[in-house]
Amino acid sequence: MRMPLNSRIEDWSGRVVWLVGASTGIGRATAELLHQRGAVVVVSARSGATIQAFAHQHAGSLALPLDATDRAAMRAAADEIVQRFGRLDMAVYCAGHYNAMRATAFDLDDAIRHQQVNYVGALHLLDAVLPHLLRQKAGHLSLVASVAGYRGLPNSLAYGPTKAALINLAQTLYFDLQPQGVGVSVVNPGFVETPLTSQNHFTMPALISPAQAAAEIVRGWEAGRFEIHFPKRFTLWLKALSHVGDTLYFKAIRRATGL
Repeated sequence: MRMPLNSRIEDWSGRVVWLVGASTGIGRATAELLHQRGAVVVVSARSGATIQAFAHQHAGSLALPLDATDRAAMRAAADEIVQRFGRLDMAVYCAGHYNAMRATAFDLDDAIRHQQVNYVGALHLLDAVLPHLLRQKAGHLSLVASVAGYRGLPNSLAYGPTKAALINLAQTLYFDLQPQGVGVSVVNPGFVETPLTSQNHFTMPALISPAQAAAEIVRGWEAGRFEIHFPKRFTLWLKALSHVGDTLYFKAIRRATGL
């Protein structure tokens, strides 16, 4: 059996987990599942009313509204969590922005928005939580990227590079943090039925629900995996395709997508 790259999690009871980007989709579903498992869940997102409603519906959880692009707000939230609970056991970055984009209709403002939300926001989280995690010499940091970060895809001109950056970031963080007792993981979902993917005007293969995605993510954390990707019937195909030569790759993707 392959050895886990992170410590296994056998019990969520009392673990303090902060999810940034938890108002809808994968983030909210994961927060709900962790609450069911007994974790102390802290949810953050720009939509204050949505996450306040979550906290009201899930006793013992905490809502801290913020914009992930606001570095000061992120720092303040991390400090509040540690002051209130005495520690932070896991921080998860699942905030995201997505609009389909091709070079024939390039939108610089929206491309930069993708960078600010999907990648720079993750850097803000690092800035906020690393001092606490390193001081504790314990905890876990997880970044939600995407299979779109494996290799270039049509319609992913703005989105794909940000997810590729998150995958690389997580890999680099693992080298630095694992020796310090801090776990690191990267989550690479395929197509999940969320407000972001609802704008896609094509058949999304192996589409799953946010609840199914959350179950895969939590199972991956519990098993101590570094990369958590799903659904396997789709992601394993993309993984294999990402290692072929450029000519075959471009031909296969064009054939599969029609783009």
